[in-house]
Amino acid sequence: MGLFDRLPPMDHMRSEKMCFVQLIMPAESSRLAVTYLGELGLLQFKDLNEDKSPFQRIFVNQVKRCAEMSRKLKFFSDQINRAGLRSSVRPALEPDIDLEELEARLGEHEHELLEMNTNSDKLKQTYNELLEFKLVLSKAGHILASSHSHAASAEHELDENIYDNGIHEGNAYLLEQGVHQGAHGHSGVRFVSGIILKSKALAFERMLFRATRGNMLFNQASAGEPVTDPISGEEVEKAVFVVFFSGEQAKAKILKICDSFGASCYPVPEEMVKQRQIFNEVSARLSDLEVTLDAGIQHRNKALESIGSQLWRWTIMVKKEKAVYDTLNMLNFDVTKKCLVGEGWCPIFAKSQIKDCLQRSTIHSNSQVGTIFHEMDTIESPPTYFRTDKFTNAFQEIVDAYGVARYQEANPAVYSVVTFPFLFAVMFGDWGHGICLLLGALVLILREKRFSSQKLGSFMELAFGGRYVILLMAIFSIYCGLIYNEFFSVPFHIFGKSAYECRDKSCSDAHTFGLIKVREPYPFGVDPSWRGSRSELPFLNSLKMKMSILMGVAQMNLGIVLSYFDARYHGNALDIRYQFIPQMIFLNSLFGYLALLILIKWCTGSQADLYHVMIYMFLDPAGDLGENQLFWGQKELQILLLLLALIAVPWMLFPKPFILKKLHKERFQGHTYRFLGTSEMDPDSEPDSARARHDDFNFSEVFVHQMIHSIEFVLGAVSNTASYLRLWALSLAHSELSTVFYEKLLLLAWGYDSLIVKFVGLIVFSFATAFILLMMETLSAFLHALRLHWVEFMNKFYHGDGYKFKPFSFALLADDED
Repeated sequence: MGLFDRLPPMDHMRSEKMCFVQLIMPAESSRLAVTYLGELGLLQFKDLNEDKSPFQRIFVNQVKRCAEMSRKLKFFSDQINRAGLRSSVRPALEPDIDLEELEARLGEHEHELLEMNTNSDKLKQTYNELLEFKLVLSKAGHILASSHSHAASAEHELDENIYDNGIHEGNAYLLEQGVHQGAHGHSGVRFVSGIILKSKALAFERMLFRATRGNMLFNQASAGEPVTDPISGEEVEKAVFVVFFSGEQAKAKILKICDSFGASCYPVPEEMVKQRQIFNEVSARLSDLEVTLDAGIQHRNKALESIGSQLWRWTIMVKKEKAVYDTLNMLNFDVTKKCLVGEGWCPIFAKSQIKDCLQRSTIHSNSQVGTIFHEMDTIESPPTYFRTDKFTNAFQEIVDAYGVARYQEANPAVYSVVTFPFLFAVMFGDWGHGICLLLGALVLILREKRFSSQKLGSFMELAFGGRYVILLMAIFSIYCGLIYNEFFSVPFHIFGKSAYECRDKSCSDAHTFGLIKVREPYPFGVDPSWRGSRSELPFLNSLKMKMSILMGVAQMNLGIVLSYFDARYHGNALDIRYQFIPQMIFLNSLFGYLALLILIKWCTGSQADLYHVMIYMFLDPAGDLGENQLFWGQKELQILLLLLALIAVPWMLFPKPFILKKLHKERFQGHTYRFLGTSEMDPDSEPDSARARHDDFNFSEVFVHQMIHSIEFVLGAVSNTASYLRLWALSLAHSELSTVFYEKLLLLAWGYDSLIVKFVGLIVFSFATAFILLMMETLSAFLHALRLHWVEFMNKFYHGDGYKFKPFSFALLADDED
């Protein structure tokens, strides 16, 4: 074991060592100290005021001020987005301002914008009303003119010249509430004109007919253009209507119905000359309003551009200030000593940096008293912190998605950097597809700065975050594709000539018969002559199936070995003796032996049936092996391994709970007690109940837990080994699917003389390859590789019940959303 002690430490193998610290800060320097600690980002504060509501804390007023400023900044951002402008990520250079000055400036900008919005809304409402009035004048004038059979032809021509030119103007909302009552000839008929939603016109007419008992005449005409709805702001279809009636009672009913249907009524004079005069006045006012609206929009956009150039900087400033006061609210305030007391976790390597920050805050705040910083003892479990970079972060996130590592627990991400992309490549092995993945990963990596500075979609963000995972998956896929000798399912003689040739020189189909071995085996990977032969599928089936079992047994053994190092690191001697050793014996007595038989069969070229060997190892251990004997003493070795596997099960189950019970009994009888750390009695492993666990030992609970763990391992050894056969199944499925696309799409289309058919076949093959093989198959292989790591590999040693180290850091605020 001394060899392992001399090994250099691995930085990523275990989480950073943490310490629980206490800070006693004078009130005058506390804000600056917390600000400097936020810039450093290596201290996780503990909330010492959990029993208090947010409104009972000390700095609640400052938090409210920051929240109000955040609301104003959100208002500015919404206004900028509605105007179609962009807020600059790199703000214009301006002198630094303090929080009070920023608060005053934000208030001025908000008041100015609200005033501009109010004026703009009023102008738009007036503009829409005038537009709608103009439209009613145009359409209703035609309806009235057609009813005037006694009108002069000159007046009709004037009417047409005026109103035809005004049809294609806009339209909008209410200008005046009024109804023109004019005598229609000498009959006393009156009319009401207005505009209504086109979808309501039919129901509106029916209601008018029923209310007046048919004593009315309803005429309507389409507005011709969509009209802006004043409430929703959307463009809607409207219709202009004229209702002819007689009597005051009918008028009152019609006006009430118009109100209930949301119709806008406008006064239209019956005389042509007055219509022309009002039309000209409305047109002139509309022109003036258009100029005023354009000038107002330009002025508002300039104000928004000025705000947008500093919006990002102000937002970050307010977020930092709010985060500082939120953190200060987590501290205890000592009234007598006028100081704030805080507690939290920090990595041991960061203690000197934290002390420097506290010292700088004391100097810059001109405080007479410095901040006291010292370590404290605690029974709480420390948080887990791994220092990662842009390459290792994605692999660490894959592991953390299963569960955050327990403090100082072996980190599976170290091994996943290699094993995850390799297992993916075993299922995805094709160096043509691997090159396509490699090009995609290189595009994401080379445009790293550009993508990181812009907001991406959910799928693109996921791909960009895992760009280095995709890079390694592509490289390993090329490697495995060269081993399988597949380039879009086509084999190539890359590493020399095939070991097989046709027996007869006139052989026409060398892929199906007549092949003999004429030279040494193919130097690297699968011989290209296997592709298309009658024995291709049985050969690749056997190869990939056995290879999957070998990889599975190797990775499961790695997981058990890591459990040994984990137990040894924490001094858990019972876990080594009564978990690691029997688990290694049980797994390798059965499936390690199967892996050994596979290797011997490959090396000797034996025709032994390994299924028969493994089945009768249990059914008839003393039976004659016959042709299935691969080496001398195989039967005796099988009996020995079977006995060891049977012994390993009670070895895992019984000793550990009884030893723990004995140790607990000796401890409370006053005997000499030397604590043997185990996962059941490790104070660090149980954050909230470590001491209580020592005082209240429940033997039945420990025994049941150990029994479940043992049964799970025994059954899992079988199911997990079988689960690795997915490597074989998906690899074969990917290869066969690629072959189908190549032969049934590309080659079939290429056999035609038509260029159009060839082009269509090439397009269909490209889309099938891109969307099915490069997207769906990639996702499938990724998920299966993920499952093999989470279930088959990590359950051998990984608990994943820790919690992340979340320091108070300003660097995390830029990505946070309010």
